[in-house]
Amino acid sequence: MDLEARSLQPNVKAVLLAKLREYKSDLNNLKSEHKRLASANSNQAARDDLLESGMADAMSVSANQRGRLMMSTERLNESSDRIKESRRTMLETEDLGVSILQDLHQQRQSLLHANDTVFLLLKVPYRLHLLTGKFEGKDERKRLMRKGGRKNK
Repeated sequence: MDLEARSLQPNVKAVLLAKLREYKSDLNNLKSEHKRLASANSNQAARDDLLESGMADAMSVSANQRGRLMMSTERLNESSDRIKESRRTMLETEDLGVSILQDLHQQRQSLLHANDTVFLLLKVPYRLHLLTGKFEGKDERKRLMRKGGRKNK
């Protein structure tokens, strides 16, 4: 078209060359816009492909994380149950220990009382010896020691 416009008469030639330059400019603008839109669309398509694959990866990662979270929660609950059971056992053991200590205290009191009783029984013949001058309680003391302070019936 450019060659044909140059071969025409000068008055028509100037008008046609101006229109031709305008058309070329419009064509170049349209080409650049087409390239821009095509690259934006290809970028958008590539972006969408990446996001879709990323979403699939995110979904699988999310499922993996959910599974690990559920396993961790279950282990935590089991540990809590074991701690509760251990605490219950500890409290039972503590109660048993308190009961044993109380029994031992009562037995100690009984032994101390029995000791005092034997001591008093053994002191009586000794005191009689001091009063009478003769000591007859030696055999009696031995007998009481063998029987633990119990009297014969």
